[in-house]
Amino acid sequence: MRVLIVEDEVALSKTLSEKLTEHGYQNDIAENLEDGRYYIDIRNYDLVLLGWEGPDTTRLNIIQDIKNNSHKTSVIVISGQKDKESEIKALKLGADDFIRKPLDYDILFVRIEAKLRFGASNIIEIEDLIINPEEEKIIYQGNEIELKGKPFEVLTHLAMHKDQIVSKEQLLDAIWEEPELVTPNVIEVAINQIRQKMDKPLDITTIETVRRRGYRFCFPKKIS
Repeated sequence: MRVLIVEDEVALSKTLSEKLTEHGYQNDIAENLEDGRYYIDIRNYDLVLLGWEGPDTTRLNIIQDIKNNSHKTSVIVISGQKDKESEIKALKLGADDFIRKPLDYDILFVRIEAKLRFGASNIIEIEDLIINPEEEKIIYQGNEIELKGKPFEVLTHLAMHKDQIVSKEQLLDAIWEEPELVTPNVIEVAINQIRQKMDKPLDITTIETVRRRGYRFCFPKKIS
């Protein structure tokens, strides 16, 4: 599970990151909205923790961007606002939950677990192709396909951004923990494994190369 922290208060975001790590969650920190939008564009998140001090609701507009990018991503607003109206505003603008500061971390993590447990499924279903990220499983026409590790993650990321062109750099940032330590050709290796283990045996095309720009998930597209 991956969480994005969008919080201007540096000490709080650091504490949140440490506690999330202790609970087994991968996480990224965005210290401002611009960084938050950058991360949302390149990575898939199960949950976003969005700091908001109000009363200006402009900051909450990012919630709609998050939902447009992936309606399956939950958003919890954490705020120092004590009034009921602020909570109502945040929820009406798309937040899934609202938690007041100072944070009770026991309560916070119970609420996080509840949102992730009862949130929308991450399963991707496109015609007779099913991709289940949580179980690292692919099923096509009722048959399970053997594709694991980074190739599976590359396929899943592209499927979640169906019809969008995703660059090698974006794939590296989204999937590899330390993208600066690997070379872009690992993407080519992963794509080749997807085509060899999945596309050719099934006579389908799931990923197409867009010259000099990256890759795009294009299923269903039959090989001519």
